[in-house]
Amino acid sequence: MASDWDFFEKIYCISLIERKDRRQQALGQFARVGLAERVEFVIVARHPTNCEQGCYESHMRCMKMGLQAGAARILIFEDDIVFDRFSPAVLRGCIDFLAHDPDWHMLFLGCMVKSSRRTSYPAVAKIRYRSLTHAYAVHQRCARGLTELPWQGVPYDDFLRDRKDDRCYAAYPSFAFQSNSRSDNVRYLPLDRWRRLLGGLRRLQKSNEFFHRHRSFIIAAHALALLLILLAF
Repeated sequence: MASDWDFFEKIYCISLIERKDRRQQALGQFARVGLAERVEFVIVARHPTNCEQGCYESHMRCMKMGLQAGAARILIFEDDIVFDRFSPAVLRGCIDFLAHDPDWHMLFLGCMVKSSRRTSYPAVAKIRYRSLTHAYAVHQRCARGLTELPWQGVPYDDFLRDRKDDRCYAAYPSFAFQSNSRSDNVRYLPLDRWRRLLGGLRRLQKSNEFFHRHRSFIIAAHALALLLILLAF
């Protein structure tokens, strides 16, 4: 049966060899949104010296596989994926947008942003990307450019952020999050603990999205509150 997910010719999920537990959890998540039969797990070995390099190369591997298969639109997940507030209507809106915009590079189903603004499609926001790569689509032309760049000692999130690509978008509201399971990236374990103390990445991602969606109103409200306090004295 045809599905909106069929818009993406190749769908991959990155997973470390030893994380069979995460693959099982991810399969359950994919089944919830109609992806159980579509996702191909890309099983990778832990990098012997640098987990950040391993992450970068795993994402590049997925893109290269998609390009070699002739895919124009590639969807990539990480195995700690969690779907929340998934809406077929939002997915359909995202795909309508991508189908009618020939110039898009990446669409994140969930991420942290530095800024966002509305588009003519309610389900899509134009963003300045900040971090998180657990669920995103990449167009063939963008993937070709990315895969030509070797590891440069920069974590994958930072690499994407520093490119300042103005053709990046995000689903709104986002529906893909990272679970609260312990990070496989040993360098981020202290940060990972703080994130969990603050409610986990799902909560932080939703807060980030809410702030940037309503930034003008939030700033105006704070300014008004400050003005009223000053006038009271």
